[in-house]
Amino acid sequence: MALSVWHPHDMATWLLETVWVLVGLPVVVLSRRRFPLTNLLCCLLAAHALVLAVGGHYTYAQVPLGDWVRDTFGLDRNPYDRFGHLMQGFVPAVLVRELLSRTSPLRGSRWLAPLTVCACLAFSALFEMFEWAAAVIGGHGTDAFLATQGDVWDTQWDMFCALIGASVSVLVLSRVHDRQLDSLLGARTAGG
Repeated sequence: MALSVWHPHDMATWLLETVWVLVGLPVVVLSRRRFPLTNLLCCLLAAHALVLAVGGHYTYAQVPLGDWVRDTFGLDRNPYDRFGHLMQGFVPAVLVRELLSRTSPLRGSRWLAPLTVCACLAFSALFEMFEWAAAVIGGHGTDAFLATQGDVWDTQWDMFCALIGASVSVLVLSRVHDRQLDSLLGARTAGG
């Protein structure tokens, strides 16, 4: 985060993109004794923070790695924004799954997976509404934050990418996540 705030492309964009880390990191640190997270979730949150910090520093439309991918594969746009939205579904799916598993009767229920994916899609839609509100309030000054790159379907693609990310996360990581939850909850029960 410290490196990403050093001479970012646009300070307002940096703040809008990284606010989730600026708010989330203190919450995780302050609640770690009372509500520790699985190692899987902590690693995914760190990876997502890195994606957000890089996107905030350069703006998602101008991340150099995305430019390289665009040029190498002959794409029409820098795909880092799409990657960011895949992560916007992939990582929160484990977060939502962990919160629901630990605080509701959904653990072990067949409803856990679809409700997790639905929550991630709802968050993505809410984020798109925040972007829309920022565009209405900020006008053209928010173009770097929106990163639409001229795509009239950008909002729909963003939500679709989050949906794909959440679905893949639930399908691929649920068993590993369940084992870590069992271990974490077993250790907390044994430790009092």
